[in-house]
Amino acid sequence: MARIKFMNTEIDNLTMDETLQVVDNLIKENKNAYVVTPNVDHIVQLETNKELQAVYANASLILTDGKPLIWISRWYGTPIKQKISGSDLFPLLCKMVAEKGYKMFFLGAAEGVAEQAAKNLSKRFKGLKVVGTYSPPLGFEKDEKEIAKVKQLIKDTNPHILIIGLGCPKQEKFMYYYSKELGVPISFGFGASLDFEAGNVRRAPKWMADNGLEWLFRITQDPKRMVKRYLIDDRKILGLAIKYKKEGLERKKSKCKY
Repeated sequence: MARIKFMNTEIDNLTMDETLQVVDNLIKENKNAYVVTPNVDHIVQLETNKELQAVYANASLILTDGKPLIWISRWYGTPIKQKISGSDLFPLLCKMVAEKGYKMFFLGAAEGVAEQAAKNLSKRFKGLKVVGTYSPPLGFEKDEKEIAKVKQLIKDTNPHILIIGLGCPKQEKFMYYYSKELGVPISFGFGASLDFEAGNVRRAPKWMADNGLEWLFRITQDPKRMVKRYLIDDRKILGLAIKYKKEGLERKKSKCKY
């Protein structure tokens, strides 16, 4: 795979079609892989969050979720091929799963959301096998009994793919700590994708997503939660973009000296 250095992480520089092929290969290898999809919010958190840094360092696949990161990569002169958001990849995975006879488990979102997402996707993709769904209670990650319950539910159904919609960094940490124990060939942290597929949260129109305006749409849908994230926390990406641009230029200068 073509993995490149990008800001404070690395990126697997793949198209969507290449990603699906790599995922299929990882399923066949059955090495308990997990996938992270960095966006602006992840990059900002990665700058100071040591635990999240460890999560990323051990990820089998790192895919770019967000037009702003694509734009920054072009500014750096090392363009990332394609935005691969979890919400775009999710239905394509379901299509592949239905065609190849794999099994999926959906974990996360509010009560009943994962189950509804499974029903909706099963109607769209004939032969899709969602062998289990579970929406854990708030704060379950601090409850040993609840964690044990979640792990057992997943082990009992023996899926090929685990889809987790718990939000960052909770879903990423879950994969990091438990993926090997669960024995699932590949796991994905897909944030709000279960909500989108269940139909209880609207996705941004395609033209907004394609032009880097998905954040604006999401603010209108959930202003209490999203205003701070997008308008305050994520503004730090501007300083980080400049910081890593300077570091890249300094590395080039030092190489030229030798």
